[in-house]
Amino acid sequence: MKLLLVEDEPVLVEEMEQYFRSHGFSCDQAVSFSQAEDKILNSRYDVVVLDITLPDGTGMDLIADIRQRDAETGIVILSARNSLSDKLEGLDLGADDYLTKPFFLEELSARINALYRRKTLRGTVEILFDDFTIEPLAKLFFYLGEPVSLTKKEFEMLVYFVVNKNRVLSKASISEHLWGDHFDQHVNFDTLYMHLTNLRKKLTRLSGKHYIKTVYGIGYKFTC
Repeated sequence: MKLLLVEDEPVLVEEMEQYFRSHGFSCDQAVSFSQAEDKILNSRYDVVVLDITLPDGTGMDLIADIRQRDAETGIVILSARNSLSDKLEGLDLGADDYLTKPFFLEELSARINALYRRKTLRGTVEILFDDFTIEPLAKLFFYLGEPVSLTKKEFEMLVYFVVNKNRVLSKASISEHLWGDHFDQHVNFDTLYMHLTNLRKKLTRLSGKHYIKTVYGIGYKFTC
């Protein structure tokens, strides 16, 4: 799952990123309206955690941009404002949830997981294809009921492919989904190819099928 954390308090945003990365999330962070606007324009996120009080604007004005780009992206507003009018305004603009500061990270995580189940997984806790079963939130993968061992990146890549079945995904979009802000710093496409090759081998070894097709010059497509 890929998150965008929009928060101008440095300690809080770092704390959130460390927490969610330790639980297997891919995270980007933005500490201003302009940074958030740029990331929303250039990347797709499963959930955006949105502080509405930013130094150069209000997070409320970003909700329409997020909705225009992808109606399936979940939006959780974080705010110290606790008035009913603020909550109603955010929800009326298109946010899915509203959490008042201070908050427990465990509660934020539970709300994010609920949104992901409802919007990306269409209310199910399992994704099925052929004889495979994926449990995205539990990070488990089975073939004919038996557990299959995948690395963290192989699992994230598989889920990303499956929820975008029959769509062509570019190398850049896959890399940004897996590594977020750290893509340019620590990885290159060779790393992506390595994880992709290993995932393909594991799927083919079990099923005899080739699920991930190369679309030459564009990217890759998962079909089943």
